[in-house]
Amino acid sequence: MQAISHQIQQRWPAAIPYWQLTRMDRPIGSLLLLWPTWCALWIAAEGWPGLHLFVVFTLGVILTRAAGCAINDFADRNIDGHVERTKQRPLATGAATPKGALMLFAGLMLVAFLLVLTTNRPTILLSLPALALAFCYPFAKRYTHLPQVVLGAAFSMGIPMAFAAVTGEVPAVAWLLFTANLLWTVAYDTFYAMVDRDDDLQIGVKSTAILFGELDKAMTASLQAMVVVALLMLGGRADLGALYYCGVATVTGLFAYQQWLIRDRQRGACFKAFLNNNFVGMALFCGIFFHYLAR
Repeated sequence: MQAISHQIQQRWPAAIPYWQLTRMDRPIGSLLLLWPTWCALWIAAEGWPGLHLFVVFTLGVILTRAAGCAINDFADRNIDGHVERTKQRPLATGAATPKGALMLFAGLMLVAFLLVLTTNRPTILLSLPALALAFCYPFAKRYTHLPQVVLGAAFSMGIPMAFAAVTGEVPAVAWLLFTANLLWTVAYDTFYAMVDRDDDLQIGVKSTAILFGELDKAMTASLQAMVVVALLMLGGRADLGALYYCGVATVTGLFAYQQWLIRDRQRGACFKAFLNNNFVGMALFCGIFFHYLAR
């Protein structure tokens, strides 16, 4: 991504703010979306899902995440300048325009939808609530202390869509994985919100970090424990073997490490705990991948 950013800066310097608007230079969000989506594809197909669906869902996730970042910055354009972590974002500095952000969101979502059109009817129908959630999430923080739940639902929609694309239906095991991913997302995005909590309290933005207050560590630990229980149930329902459970054990260890990181609620440590969730997704996918590879 750094090489691509450098090429864009050299050839199309005016595009740099919009590249940054999509967070293409910071792929952590795409990875946090890709891991559970790939898990769903592999479980649904009981192995390699085929090149077509792999490409459609991989590109679709990257495009949708980029579009979500654009609409998020549009919604927060009058807020980001007051938050230490976000004050240099393109809309906050004026390097990009609100109209440009909306056009970028629409264009990226259109391309993602065109990819979905190459699948089947159930997947296309599921893409509609996915679009609605992607659009609504940035505005949820104005009205509820649970925007992380909306984000969790948005980040999990690739799971039923993947099952629908592979099998033509969404079985119970898909909703079990959906639930695990939603709980996981709420936990790691609460870490993210803990970084901004002091700023958010001053400007009136709501989050689970503010809602949980002094119970933030206990609540995120409880959410992570529920994720582990859901993953164990998933292993039984999907008939996954020892390699999968090795992945779940690694996930459990990483959750414990994240709780250690946030013990003093320091901003940098909370952000590090958030970033560490990339390894959680990787560990789970590796467990699923190697389970089917060894069959």
